[in-house]
Amino acid sequence: MAGAARTALPEPRGPAGCGFPRVSHLSLLRFISAELTRGYFLEHNEAKYTERRERVYTCMRIPKELEKLMFFGIFLCLDAFLYVFTLLPLRVFLAMFRFITLPCYGLRDRRLLQPAQVCDMLKGVILVICYFMMHYVDYSMMYHLIRGQSVIKLYIIYNMLEVADRLISSFGQDILDALYWTATEPKERKRAHIGVIPHFFMAVFYVFLHAILIMVQATTLNVAFNSHNKSLLTIMMSNNFVEIKGSVFKKFEKNNLFQMSNSDIKERFTNYVLLLIVCLRNMEQFSWNPDHFWVLFPDVCMVVASEIAVDIVKHAFITKFNDITADVYSEYRASLAFDLVSSRQKNAYTDYSDSVSRRMGFIPLPLAVLLIRVVTSSIKVQGVLAYVCVVLFYCGLISLKVLNSIVLLGKSCQYVKEAKMEEKLFNPVVTATPGKPAGKQQGTFKSSQDENGSTSVTNQPVHQKENMPSLLVTSNSDQFLTTPDGEEKDISQDSSELKHRSAKKDLLEIDRFTICGNRID
Repeated sequence: MAGAARTALPEPRGPAGCGFPRVSHLSLLRFISAELTRGYFLEHNEAKYTERRERVYTCMRIPKELEKLMFFGIFLCLDAFLYVFTLLPLRVFLAMFRFITLPCYGLRDRRLLQPAQVCDMLKGVILVICYFMMHYVDYSMMYHLIRGQSVIKLYIIYNMLEVADRLISSFGQDILDALYWTATEPKERKRAHIGVIPHFFMAVFYVFLHAILIMVQATTLNVAFNSHNKSLLTIMMSNNFVEIKGSVFKKFEKNNLFQMSNSDIKERFTNYVLLLIVCLRNMEQFSWNPDHFWVLFPDVCMVVASEIAVDIVKHAFITKFNDITADVYSEYRASLAFDLVSSRQKNAYTDYSDSVSRRMGFIPLPLAVLLIRVVTSSIKVQGVLAYVCVVLFYCGLISLKVLNSIVLLGKSCQYVKEAKMEEKLFNPVVTATPGKPAGKQQGTFKSSQDENGSTSVTNQPVHQKENMPSLLVTSNSDQFLTTPDGEEKDISQDSSELKHRSAKKDLLEIDRFTICGNRID
């Protein structure tokens, strides 16, 4: 028994094939040597590391692709904004001339004015009425009232104004669209509305209220620029970085990112106009001294740079966390270009400025009213030479508008062609009139299109005869997305009516204010 006890036990080994050393061979030196000389091969997980490298490249491409989209979108907003100052007054003058000289030529059509001319007249009247109403708002009193508040109060006011601007913009375009449709709706149809005059007063009240809201925003920004310690301006700029926290940690689909991109374009263009208003007011206070402009210039650059930096960081992390490629911004740009090109078509159903309003939430009328009010109060026109300068400046604005429109139209055609969207452009979707099948109307539209010839980007829309079935030609931008893709799959299983709806949403179906509540947290 004792001899058996003295028999040496076998040394423990690790599992077969695992390469574990014997216990007797383990030592501190061997452990340190193994830690210093052990190796591994990244190629054993090639797909993982390739994906990580592509994410880095995507983040590096985001600033370039995003700024190309922003650059194109800002010039779209500028085109719609310049339209209010340049072509809209001329179109209103032509509409008034047609209305006055109509008895001389006789009533050849049932309409006194074309629908587009009626909309132009309404825009012009709203613009003039709101401009005179803005004279009763004292900018100086508002400035001193806001300046007397504490910094924290002004910060809260500015945040509330940003939220109110988005909310009132979403409802404001609906008010204007309701007015335009109520004023131009054919008389043969059954009217289910409260009348043109109530809609007109609602539109005037909206534009006036929105103009005052933007004026308070500009005044708050002006107070921040003129503060001695610049603390308010710093706090207001830090508000942009808070936006990153509220955005990057949410789940975003491609359509939701398109909506956010449109909102960023509108916000950036609006900030540029607000900065212009602040500079005009400050230059007026210092008797247009050029030296004071260079005092404001660093603060202006700081605000613009912070806005650009926040947008780049926000979009870079959103695309990273949601596995979205940088090429999606080219699709967004092509979708915006599609709106511009389709508004020039023979069967266009809306003006381009209204299309920009629906897509981006940018409504130029309130901002134009405020800018006209600030310019007329800041710049005094006296003498013949001054009026000549005003005429030359107006001619320069018209030249800028025409040049901008030509360049945008050419680039838009290029983007649409690169995205291979010509079929959607020349084969628009025809929605059925209530009570009539869509197939019959589609055939009617095809025959009428063959008679009129190919569509053109320069021809005027042709008014259809009254005895023909009413056609509503719409682009895909009016087919709104109301449910996320995941919910739509469930709904399509329960309802037979939604079985023919595609689960994959097109970018042209995304409207600025339709899917605000469908962002997935």
